[in-house]
Amino acid sequence: MELQDNIRVAEYIQPDRDTFLRDICPQRRPAVLRAVDLGPCLDRWTVDYLGQTGGDKDVKIHVSVSPQMDFLHKNFLYKTLPFKEFVKRAAEEKHSDYFLCEDESYYLRSLGEDVRKEPADLRKQFPELAKDFHIPQFFEEDQFFSSVFRISSSGLQLWTHYDVMDNLLAQVTGKKRVVLYSPQDALHLYLTGDKSEVLDIDSPDLTQFPDFVKAQRYECVLEPGDVLFIPALWFHNTTALQFGVGVNVFWRHLPVDSYDRKDPYGNKDPVAAARALQVLERALNILDDLPADYKDFYGRRMIQRIQKRALGDSSSVTSTTEESDTTSPRRQFTKPG
Repeated sequence: MELQDNIRVAEYIQPDRDTFLRDICPQRRPAVLRAVDLGPCLDRWTVDYLGQTGGDKDVKIHVSVSPQMDFLHKNFLYKTLPFKEFVKRAAEEKHSDYFLCEDESYYLRSLGEDVRKEPADLRKQFPELAKDFHIPQFFEEDQFFSSVFRISSSGLQLWTHYDVMDNLLAQVTGKKRVVLYSPQDALHLYLTGDKSEVLDIDSPDLTQFPDFVKAQRYECVLEPGDVLFIPALWFHNTTALQFGVGVNVFWRHLPVDSYDRKDPYGNKDPVAAARALQVLERALNILDDLPADYKDFYGRRMIQRIQKRALGDSSSVTSTTEESDTTSPRRQFTKPG
């Protein structure tokens, strides 16, 4: 089997707040927003300017010998560099100073001052640079959760994952390819927690991941000044086609008490969802006390209940319930990570 053809992400030119709230956000589909006012950062954020303005503030970064970073198997190291040194290295093709090798790749996902309690906020961590960046006003001020610097070497590819909040990925410098998958394709992405086990989405191992071909792929290329709206739960995988600087802005689109209050990264499942997954895992453990044929039968009944009660598109799990009788029900669910 072959991968499905790409679907191009919808584009909107210079949408205002009303257009976003009326025509874009309610569709719950990704959208590229072009010619949005991001401020003077588009002209100012050169490598030299970023380094001089960001200065010697220490930042924790990912460093890898492979440009294809894998969070599940941790094929990278965490290192600390002054921000201006990090930016210089990330923009280089070959490094005279390095940790692992002269063509190692770098990635920054900025953090709050207290990484265990405080979300990233560009205005607090990099106040001078934050003056150059205008956050698109597409949500209420009290919904704001975080603004995250994302800076990466050319060629760097990040693992496929989902976030639990709506977010805008603003591309300030460089080009970036983004591949997205619908939440309805979750069963085809081989999840561990919020991340897909399929690292190479362009040439996947279909012997190991045969159902990956069923996932419909959406794709776009972001250029400087473009903003990608990524609705909550949409899986995304990014590749920096050039040295790139971007800012991710997350906001709470659900009631505040829906989210885990002790989550500075904004990537923990909503409280009710996390509780449901924990209950499901306990139920599966209880089934282990039954003989194999009983476990199989009641596992299928559980799948049927979930299909009727929780899934908007029951066709997406038809193949799951029609598997051979030797299939263990534990294989149908991913243990919460």
